[in-house]
Amino acid sequence: MSALRVSAAAIAARLHAVGLTTRVTEHAHHTSVEAEVPESLSADSWREALEVVAGADRFGLFATSLGDRTLWAVVRKAVSVAGDVGDPTISDRS
Repeated sequence: MSALRVSAAAIAARLHAVGLTTRVTEHAHHTSVEAEVPESLSADSWREALEVVAGADRFGLFATSLGDRTLWAVVRKAVSVAGDVGDPTISDRS
């Protein structure tokens, strides 16, 4: 994992510290973090929230015509690169 990447748990914790309620969902290849953004969120808190999600692999904002806003971030899970583990094409003959 790159030093620049941030874990989903860290993103959720920092968004919570900004005052947002978060949801963390585990998926097969990534973890997603969502936070509802109230209209009353200050400009400083918005900047901080955007700085937080910028450390994710992907992020964005979902907004509806009713004024609902959800800030989201996705952090990919590490992929195993142990090519010979369980690979039937690898023989252990000496």
